[in-house]
Amino acid sequence: MIMSYRFTLEKGSKKYFCPNCGKKRFVRFIDNETKNYLPYKYGRCDREVSCGYFLSPYSDGYVKEISREKEAVNKKVTDVTNVTVQKKLFFYDKKSPEAVFFDFKAFKETLNPESYKYNNFIQNLLARVPYPFETSDITRVIELYRLGTVSSGYRMGAVTFPFIDVNNRVRAVQVKQFDEKNHTIATDFLHSILEKNYFRKGEDLPDWLKSYRKQEKFISCLFGEHLLSKYPSNPIALVEAPKTAVYGTLYFGFPENSEGLIWLAVYNKSSFSFDKLKVLEGRFIYVFPDLSKSGNTFKEWQDKAREYEKKLTKTRFIFFDLLEKVASEKDKNDGLDIADFLILRDWREFRKINISSKESQKVQETQETQETQETQETQEKELNKFLVSNSLPEINTQRQAPGKIAWDIQELEAIEAKLRNKKFPNEKIELASGVVIVDIEKFISSHIETCKKYPGERLSLPCLERLKTFVSRI
Repeated sequence: MIMSYRFTLEKGSKKYFCPNCGKKRFVRFIDNETKNYLPYKYGRCDREVSCGYFLSPYSDGYVKEISREKEAVNKKVTDVTNVTVQKKLFFYDKKSPEAVFFDFKAFKETLNPESYKYNNFIQNLLARVPYPFETSDITRVIELYRLGTVSSGYRMGAVTFPFIDVNNRVRAVQVKQFDEKNHTIATDFLHSILEKNYFRKGEDLPDWLKSYRKQEKFISCLFGEHLLSKYPSNPIALVEAPKTAVYGTLYFGFPENSEGLIWLAVYNKSSFSFDKLKVLEGRFIYVFPDLSKSGNTFKEWQDKAREYEKKLTKTRFIFFDLLEKVASEKDKNDGLDIADFLILRDWREFRKINISSKESQKVQETQETQETQETQETQEKELNKFLVSNSLPEINTQRQAPGKIAWDIQELEAIEAKLRNKKFPNEKIELASGVVIVDIEKFISSHIETCKKYPGERLSLPCLERLKTFVSRI
């Protein structure tokens, strides 16, 4: 006798973005009776070694819950056929309902102050990273993003990254476990953990969780989005993962005034979508994509951003490509992000805080144990010089008034005339302290392109100033 299962992985070559690693290698479960997909979380990632995500509807009580719902409906409905009942039961998979928000009481339980001593991510930042942070800064970043802890069960000690929308409603709570080097070892969602706890105890799910789990998309806002209403005019630094946003804040400082950056995260590569980013309308957004093979993520996000700018008034996406220039092929293939480079540097250098000679010696000793390859050390130093001396501190976030000209277009025309038909040596040039031009022709073309894209605007003024400095040196 051949057994047939109602829920199976979809056959064929069709793939979706994995909810764990973000790669388009995810195969979804399908209901063989209705031919509809099960909720998005059920499926398997083909990247078995590097990701290994697999969630079966037979493993977490989903099948049992569906059976209970079906029995309940059959008891109440008398004049409806089984076919009609089935359509009603699974209709939500074809068209997602309005967003169901995470239960605030369940979310609040992650914020128990006593649990942070078990939180590996937080404890790493306090004591185990090469340059530990001050307790006061860790406290502030916890409060800023409302980071929490899983205090019991198989995910005990994991950090929680809540996705809270601009209206302060919790959309989803991502759970991550880190090793002592703050590398991710497991990823989960709080609602999934709660489901398993209820099923393990043989208890019914609360009504909010029954509705919540039927959603097609759980993460439907940006990480840190709730800060937009608190800081309505600040510029944005946008990254992929919540961890990276936390690192960005700790290194470059908190939004103390209207010019301070707000670090937000989209969640994964495929989440750089218009639905999520439209909430940033009217802002300056500095984008730091993760590294990827052949720079695919950078190119994909940049192409999307150009389209989004057409739809969002007074919105500018400015991409930082330094990582693309200095990273090795291995770094790109491994998908490193700016946080992987930052964590090896001293955050006090970025904050412009002096370090005593005794502390400097200790910092240097720690650095030597971390940097074992000469090429990696060179790349990190170049990155540090650029970020500290040139990039973010130079950003002018003041909005120009309508009709106000920040620079005259004739200045650019004069520079182009001086550079026309010039031949330049194939060598590095130090433009300023810590600012090195590696590829002169690329430097000129990219800066002129930016100036032409934003003629006369403050946004392109730093590029014009660099060009003027370069011309004065030749």
